[in-house]
Amino acid sequence: MNLALDVGNTRIKSGLFRGKQLLEHSDWAAEEWPLIAEFADEMQVRRVVLASVAPVDEAVVARLKQQTDYWLEITHLTPMPFTIAYKTPHTLGRDRIAAVAGAHALCPGRNCLVIDCGTCIKYDLLTAEGVHLGGNIAPGASMRLKAMHEFTAQLPLVAMEMPADIIGNSTTTALQNGALRGAALEMEGFVQTFHRRFADLTVILTGGDATFFRAALPFDLLVEPQLTLHGLNHLLLFNTTTPG
Repeated sequence: MNLALDVGNTRIKSGLFRGKQLLEHSDWAAEEWPLIAEFADEMQVRRVVLASVAPVDEAVVARLKQQTDYWLEITHLTPMPFTIAYKTPHTLGRDRIAAVAGAHALCPGRNCLVIDCGTCIKYDLLTAEGVHLGGNIAPGASMRLKAMHEFTAQLPLVAMEMPADIIGNSTTTALQNGALRGAALEMEGFVQTFHRRFADLTVILTGGDATFFRAALPFDLLVEPQLTLHGLNHLLLFNTTTPG
């Protein structure tokens, strides 16, 4: 069994794999690190792959390394089945690397735009030839709503709901349209722009807010909430099956 761990800013996502098959996935709070080690032991996990953008529990990591046969922590130096063309690869988020690896695993030989709707909205381009060109980063949905509340004196913190009409007829719907519909229009604009460079472009939507935004996007796309977990397992398999 393989265990993929995606350590984000607010949660830890895990995926249990047999070969390429995702058997189950879970979300864990930061304080639940010890439970992850217990889960790995119970499920007889032999190989672990981890990508982290936040601190990890070093004691639990040491336990996982001790109780398994193989440990892989993703960095920009990890051998990969695609090329990173980012000019500052050492600053490239490991979650972004994992998402691109997921696109490479699920859509081989295709131009892909990954839109990861999480704390931030991240855009990453992978060419059909297997080159990660880079992408863009923008504030996520909750961040937009909170920023307008926290950086002003009177604007309220509103619910994450998409108004039925594009014209806000109250402060609440005006804020929701600006933050949420504005984010969806941003995505649509980037997709149109990238389509002009790559006529044959597969768009993959992932992240915690992917389902929310899917209904607001007027173009064909794939929704894969567990893209980063598939990507981490893809990198694990690549590093354990490639000679040397």
